[in-house]
Formats: sequence, structure tokens, C-alpha cells
Amino acid sequence: MQPTAISDSPFAALTFVAAPALLTNASSVLALSTINRMLRTRDHMTDLLRKSEAGIQSEIAANHLFEMVNRVETQAALLLKALHAIYVGLGAFASATLVTLLGAGAALLLGELWLRLMGWLGLALGIAGVGGLVIGCANLFYATRISLVNIRAEGVLIRERLTAFKKAAAK
Repeated sequence: MQPTAISDSPFAALTFVAAPALLTNASSVLALSTINRMLRTRDHMTDLLRKSEAGIQSEIAANHLFEMVNRVETQAALLLKALHAIYVGLGAFASATLVTLLGAGAALLLGELWLRLMGWLGLALGIAGVGGLVIGCANLFYATRISLVNIRAEGVLIRERLTAFKKAAAK
């Protein structure tokens, strides 16, 4: 691209900035939802602590609680890894936006070489940002799968208790 192409339209520089800016916004929303999930995981662990303090009624309940604690801990670790990767992506996208803005502005003064250098740097930062989002989303996926395992385990325990209650009530 020639430096004069940028000066032909006031919207040309905006074109270079739009994609990283939109990805920065998307990364921010993903980070906020991940923080929310992390806080919910902490609340779940607090509930499990209260259950353990209330006393365990049977070996089955103790095993269930032990498994739940392990899964919630694993889920929290995955969410933290996801949040780290999302923050890397967010920083990379914000940096890519700044680099493309600086590159578009400096290209008018310093020429095509500067434009190409900043363009490649912006592209590298954009790729790093996408990598961060992909890693973050993969960790979120695995954390969600653990949530489903916990939900199913709790469902089994509830059904077992209801079945025992119905049998006792029928006698």
C-alpha cells in the first residue's frame, strides 16, 4: 500500500484500526464474563466448605464432596488460565490498535517503509491476540465441561436421596 492511499481518504486509517479495536472490545467482554465465572466458582467452593463443616452423613456423601472439591479446584485453575490468556489477547489487540494508528499517522511523514514495519508489527500483535483468545476460549470450554460434570454428579446425588426418601415414605 502506498502512503498516499492513506491520505486519500480520512477513513483509511480508521479501517486499519477497526478490527483490533473491535477485538479489544470483544476481549474485554470475555474477560468480564470469565471474572464472573471465577467468582461463581469461589462461591461454589465456599458452599462446599460449609457442607463439609456441617458434617458428612455417609461415606458416599464424603466421596461425592471430595470429588466436587477436586473438580471445582480444577475449574478455578482453568478459569485463571483462561483469564490470563484473554488478558494477553486484550493487551495484544489494544497494542495492535495503537501500532496501526501510529503507523498510519507516521506513514505520511516517514514513508512506505515505516508503514510496512508498523503494519507487520500490528499483524503480529493481532495474531498474538487471536492466539490468546483461542487459548482462553479452550480453557473456558474445559471449565464449562467440568461444570456439567458437577451438575450431573449433584443430579445423581439428589435422585439417590429422593429415591431413598420415597422408599422410606412408602414403608
